[in-house]
Amino acid sequence: MYDRVFINAIDVNGNALNLAVKNGLFAAVGSQHPETGGEEITDLNGHLVLPGFVDGHIHLDKSFVGDRWRPHRPASSLRERLAVEKQELARARPIADRADALIRQAASFGTMAMRCHVDVDASTGLTHLHAVMAAREKWRGLVDIELVAFPQAGVVSCPGTADILDAAACEGAEVVGGIDPTTLDGDADGQLQIIFDIAERRGVKIDIHLHEAGQQGIDQLHRIAARTKASGMQGRVAVSHAYGLGDVAPGVVDRIAAALAQAGVSIMTNAPGDRAFPPILRLREAGVCVFTGNDNIQDAWWPYGNGDMLQRAMLIGYRSGFYTDHELLVALHMATNAGAAVLGKDAYGLKPGSDASFVIVKAPNGAAAVAAAPAERAIVRGGEFQYELSSLRFESEKPRHHHGVAVRATR
Repeated sequence: MYDRVFINAIDVNGNALNLAVKNGLFAAVGSQHPETGGEEITDLNGHLVLPGFVDGHIHLDKSFVGDRWRPHRPASSLRERLAVEKQELARARPIADRADALIRQAASFGTMAMRCHVDVDASTGLTHLHAVMAAREKWRGLVDIELVAFPQAGVVSCPGTADILDAAACEGAEVVGGIDPTTLDGDADGQLQIIFDIAERRGVKIDIHLHEAGQQGIDQLHRIAARTKASGMQGRVAVSHAYGLGDVAPGVVDRIAAALAQAGVSIMTNAPGDRAFPPILRLREAGVCVFTGNDNIQDAWWPYGNGDMLQRAMLIGYRSGFYTDHELLVALHMATNAGAAVLGKDAYGLKPGSDASFVIVKAPNGAAAVAAAPAERAIVRGGEFQYELSSLRFESEKPRHHHGVAVRATR
């Protein structure tokens, strides 16, 4: 009836959970033991099962994971930071090798999908995009990677970049990016016009880096929401960082949150350690989809990170002052289901018909897993173990039958 059955697990609320797999998909998910008839049965021994993690914002082309450790070099401006990055990357291993190393590391923690922002501009062309595409191909079927053509150096202020963004969308980038339309480009309407035109023409999504602070950032969000509604792109536009949401009064947040929710614009925050960031619960209460990602990992921008999305959920909760189980599960949702929704992953999660991929964690429930971010975990993809730590090994056996009832040997 099934190919494999996983029994004696628990869900995020600590309730009993059993999972049956057929052809790599969940065939049954619930508290009851599925009826078995010769399938391989794996006893998960009361461990917590979580859906695979989704990293909603990562830069695979920038990271030095897989290369040597590089001490952080301070910079006093964005332009200086870009120059430092260019110097460091010129001395680093090839992008494809470093991207592969970071994908492998993230996958070992349980990341099964990610949205990767890749630098494109008039000087580098599509070099970074092609390199990350090569790395992505090696992981096809194991980690789903959605690519964003990211104009790090600006769009209007960097002549020729608009054409490169359009070319990237033609060559397989599923998302077109933008960055600080006013402070970097000095032409908010001009940048947004270019980005939305490309998205509509090529049928791709939009994800805009927005670091602009205070009311200027709020004004930008209103522009983005209005353009999203006017172009009929509800549910296909995201804004990453949106720092201004953390700078303004609650009433201002409520007004822009209503506009974002009506336009279906999602917000990504990684809860950065050095500044205010969007008020997650307030945005969610207004109906805004808020998701998370690691952002930069051990690169020229900052030395932190390892690719673990459960640790990122913990940092979201820590920085947000999340203490209750409900709040901790919000942080978990941001690293799983919310990100999956933004990436358009319909066959996702612990439900019949979805891909039978999940993470097994040593924790009594989802809130405890977020609070402690335990390293002990095992990874199942398509119903088969991919990563299984020695401390979390699970026995699988064919069931023996006694008087017509399937039983299995104990350890």
